Amino acid sequence: MNMEEQIMQIILFSGNAKSTAFEAIQAAKDKDIEQANALLEKANEELGSAHKVQTFLIQSEIRGEKVETSLLLIHAQDHLMNAITFKDLAGEFIALYETVNNYTKN
Repeated sequence: MNMEEQIMQIILFSGNAKSTAFEAIQAAKDKDIEQANALLEKANEELGSAHKVQTFLIQSEIRGEKVETSLLLIHAQDHLMNAITFKDLAGEFIALYETVNNYTKN
């Protein structure tokens, strides 16, 4: 797989993770905490896939293989970092919705 394909995989997996984390927030908002947590786990899996590709590129550079810095690579890294942040915040939203839902039941 060439460099551009690897970079596009990072973008794809990161985008999937962010979208799934957003779905998790919506599920929590709809009071389906079990589904929200399942979706958050799926987002984690997507981030794991993106991270594997990123790690491969980092290890390639460590081995002395030139990894060309490009706008596309920077864009992929930006997607990954934002997806990680969004997933972490989604976890906080889910916990908040769960607390609010339990509080309003009483």
